[in-house]
Amino acid sequence: MTVTDAEGRGPVRYGPPAPGAGLPVLPVLSAVLAEAAGHAADEPPGGGPTLREAACGYWWRRGLRTRAGEVVAASGAQSLLFALLGAVDGDVLMPRPCPAWWTPQVRLLGRPAYHVPVPAECGGVPDPFALLETVRRVRAEGGRPRLLLMSVADDPTATVAPPETVRESCEAALGEGLHIVSDETWRDTVHQPHETVLISPAEMYPEDVTVISDLAGALTPSSWPVAVARFPRGERGAARRARTLDIVTALGAVVPAPVAAAAAHALDEPPEVTERATRAAALHSRVAAAAHHLVLTAGAVSRPPQAGRHLYADLGPLRGSLAARGVSDSMELEDHLSGRLGMPVPGGHRFGDELGALHVRLDTAPFLGATDEERLEALASPAPLELPHVAAALERLGAAFDQLR
Repeated sequence: MTVTDAEGRGPVRYGPPAPGAGLPVLPVLSAVLAEAAGHAADEPPGGGPTLREAACGYWWRRGLRTRAGEVVAASGAQSLLFALLGAVDGDVLMPRPCPAWWTPQVRLLGRPAYHVPVPAECGGVPDPFALLETVRRVRAEGGRPRLLLMSVADDPTATVAPPETVRESCEAALGEGLHIVSDETWRDTVHQPHETVLISPAEMYPEDVTVISDLAGALTPSSWPVAVARFPRGERGAARRARTLDIVTALGAVVPAPVAAAAAHALDEPPEVTERATRAAALHSRVAAAAHHLVLTAGAVSRPPQAGRHLYADLGPLRGSLAARGVSDSMELEDHLSGRLGMPVPGGHRFGDELGALHVRLDTAPFLGATDEERLEALASPAPLELPHVAAALERLGAAFDQLR
């Protein structure tokens, strides 16, 4: 999210990236990548055996039995989702709001994307009754709904959907013949892992759910594009995997061999990797909770953040004050807060919400510091909110929101 001119306003050309960790690359991963940099052999399309076996182990440890022949890896979540969508003919449904990069993938394929409201308690999964109504309306209008995207641990809302809500949404989708793609990029960034129950739709309905995960969620730097998908067992899953692999190959979306080596190491989850992921989740949890408190104090509305490195705020209660400042929709709100805070604050229209809804996503990485040294200090500190640079950044946030009251 680096441009603001009119030429960059399109949903594909200008979209906020996923919330970054804001932390330097883990040295052990840099070492693995550097060691593999001298190898001349290419990684095969879909990922080599080492990377796919590492992905299997990662999913087995999370209760999803997986074989290497059910895995496809690609150079980034966007390429992998595009291939998945291309492998399933028909219209696509997704919750509102949803990750900013989902809708452009559907549009690039020339298909309609239907957004379904989420329930009151969480984002990431559609309200089951709204989903049924949308599917039936689409069919009545001549559409062919075939695929549902969901994310149990969600960007942009930073919520974790309760298991019962996930089950009800999946039952509604499967009852209407939809295949489910579960984006589980953020499952390892849960803020309170011992208090929050996260269950994958693939655990409930293993034959009807494909899982996708961008490793940049918790394990690798975002500058090393690599994502993995897990397909269901059986003939239908094998056919979808084969079609997806064809598209990945045609796109040339092959994971570079050095990145594949580092990704496989991260997926094996040695102590250094799991310790960094755990500490990073705890740090972002504290910062997100502090930012959430400031947002609520100013009179805005926001679900408590439970995962990820962000929170999603509704400034609708401040509409009158915002209107007096010339802010009447989420695009103007994005410009106002981005300028006021000196950091990107993407509006809700980036995530499929209505333009008139005054929603924004606040990422927590910019509050950790301006240099690697400051960010590592925040990561190591037992009281990161008391560090001067973190406290000053949160103070700016509080002042910006207080001015809108």
